[in-house]
Amino acid sequence: MTGPDARPAPAVGKPAEGRRRRGGGRARRGWVTAILFVLPALVLFTLLVLAPILVAGYTSLHKWNGIGPPSDFIGLDNFTRLLNSDIFLGDLQNGGILVVLSLVVQLPLSLGLAVMLNQRIRGRALYRLLFFAPYMLSEAITGVLFSLILSPEAGLANRLLTSWGLEPWSWLSEPDTVLFSIFLVITWKYFGFHMIIYLAGLQGIPKELHEAARIDGAGGWKVFRHVTLPLLGPTIRVSVFLSVIGTIQLFDLVWILTGGGPSHASETMAVSMFEYGFKRTQIGYSSAISVAMFLISLVFALGYQRFVLRRDLEGASTTMGDHR
Repeated sequence: MTGPDARPAPAVGKPAEGRRRRGGGRARRGWVTAILFVLPALVLFTLLVLAPILVAGYTSLHKWNGIGPPSDFIGLDNFTRLLNSDIFLGDLQNGGILVVLSLVVQLPLSLGLAVMLNQRIRGRALYRLLFFAPYMLSEAITGVLFSLILSPEAGLANRLLTSWGLEPWSWLSEPDTVLFSIFLVITWKYFGFHMIIYLAGLQGIPKELHEAARIDGAGGWKVFRHVTLPLLGPTIRVSVFLSVIGTIQLFDLVWILTGGGPSHASETMAVSMFEYGFKRTQIGYSSAISVAMFLISLVFALGYQRFVLRRDLEGASTTMGDHR
């Protein structure tokens, strides 16, 4: 239409452009909000995790007693000394023995108790509390408690043995048995933690599957082997991962109970690191031990995630994608 009453046609593109601008502004505000929430955690992670790793890596390349800045650069000599040290190789062996014992004894014990306490038995809530209670104690309290219980003269353990007509045992002073005594303490301290993890996994298994298996004629053992155990696999794999990593970094209990003795028979890498760093002031060598611990833990974690937890992680990613 033309003439004096003609009106200009509305601009179709302007509202769409305005919506795009408003959408872009909301996206930027969302990114700013996310960064503000993540920044404090990122700063703490950098200061408490990344920075110590970098400092340990730097000092491990120096011969340094902790006084003044590191200046005596020796390259990889600390690591060469580490690999040629019978003490460090013994620490690796002790850690390996504790890992194997944890996987063979501690975790099956925790699983068996979890299966038992998942049944309808009288007082199971009290049993769960009692079994989980040792984990709530700190490592320091547990170490002091068992140093008194396993004392060679007035300890409760030897008093029980003598009351039963048995010879007292040198629990923490015999090189051939001290590691197994420490493992008993570790098992008492941590089996309740793994039991709770398994209980959570068991309660996530639908009861209908067990009922269907029993209807098909499967007994208790077959139901556990062919239904419960496969569905509990992801929980077991996580429990194994936590057990191995915790054993590699074990320090508190060993230091309080034995200090790594006698004759390094119960020493772990963490105890050796503390010994060289804070008692012998060989900070460079102690840093090399810490770097070795970090690398062992990192290689195990990456390999375990790649070859063992891969299916679980892929399943979790698929599930999250389905819920979006």
